[in-house]
Amino acid sequence: MLGAATAAPLLVDLLPLPKVPPIVSEIVAGILIGPVVLDLVDDTAPLAVFSSIGLVFLFFLAGLEIAFDARDDRHLALVGVAFLISLALALVVALLFDAVELVGAPLLVAIILAATSFGIVVAVLKDAGQTGTPFGQLVIAGASIADFATVILLSLFFSSSGASFETTLVLLLLFLGVVAVVGLVLAGARGSEQLKATVARLHRTSAQISVRIAFLLLVLLVYMSEEFGLEVVLGAFLAGAMVSLLDREHVVRDTGLTEKLEGIGFGVFIPIFFVASGVRLDLDALFSSFDTIVLVPLTVIALLVVRGVPALIYGRFVPRRQALSAGLLQATSLSFVVAATQIGVEIGELEPAAAAGLVTGGVISVLIFPALALRLLRPA
Repeated sequence: MLGAATAAPLLVDLLPLPKVPPIVSEIVAGILIGPVVLDLVDDTAPLAVFSSIGLVFLFFLAGLEIAFDARDDRHLALVGVAFLISLALALVVALLFDAVELVGAPLLVAIILAATSFGIVVAVLKDAGQTGTPFGQLVIAGASIADFATVILLSLFFSSSGASFETTLVLLLLFLGVVAVVGLVLAGARGSEQLKATVARLHRTSAQISVRIAFLLLVLLVYMSEEFGLEVVLGAFLAGAMVSLLDREHVVRDTGLTEKLEGIGFGVFIPIFFVASGVRLDLDALFSSFDTIVLVPLTVIALLVVRGVPALIYGRFVPRRQALSAGLLQATSLSFVVAATQIGVEIGELEPAAAAGLVTGGVISVLIFPALALRLLRPA
């Protein structure tokens, strides 16, 4: 499994193949070594454990990327309105999918369509040198709100505990209250100069205390979210967001902690999650009927409509080409699609064939939309 995760990006870069994000090559590698093609690996218990750790780490790093220090307050209101429009469009599209019997669970599908692959968006903006520009901050703010809101909605409406909406809402509020208390405790500890000096000193030793503290916070919030009957990805996402929120002096980035955490996540666990997702992708079911095949291009179009069209209102503050580019970047979605469809299959809300169609549509969005967005960002 790890061999496939290592070989996939290397082969894509070395061979004369179209350059794609590592996520795509890892999913393809999983399909090749899985039961559909070569049948070299099975979905065993150890694989499931490593895959779950990768899923948790993926959302932890997504939360860590959220920029709480954006300078322009109008971004928040603007992207908030755009996301509400996205959510309304997503629900309409999902209901249409359900009406023509392409895929059920319209609320879950709507949440999936309203998401954005934050990591891919940030990577594209970095490559284009746009992360520090007003346009880049606008897109990052939009992706942040989409990430946070869809994780909350997924945990609220599709908890694996099977609790009612009212019960889940109460548990969610209680959990957020506990998270706030943990945050206040950490904020108070952060004010101790002696503790800060000790952490800074041990960070440079074999203790790697900053990494251990980050892991402790991640494990604590994931454990608490599970105890509250919520999805563990919510605890993981909030753990990353809390680290980012408390890092007002940019110590996390300046000390190299971000690179270390990304090295652990993207170097080991997250690739295993995506390779395992490829192994589990039921392509036989995907090609078993015309409806599931049609779902793939319709998912791509739906992502473009749901996340791309609302970005046109950004044209009030950025040039039209940048607004179109923002729409394409927001329509790029894969990591959340993979994670949410996996949860949907596990709780019986989605059929494996429908999940495969949605994931394949997400893969195509990653292949097409960022490249088009970069082209629009170049001088005319």
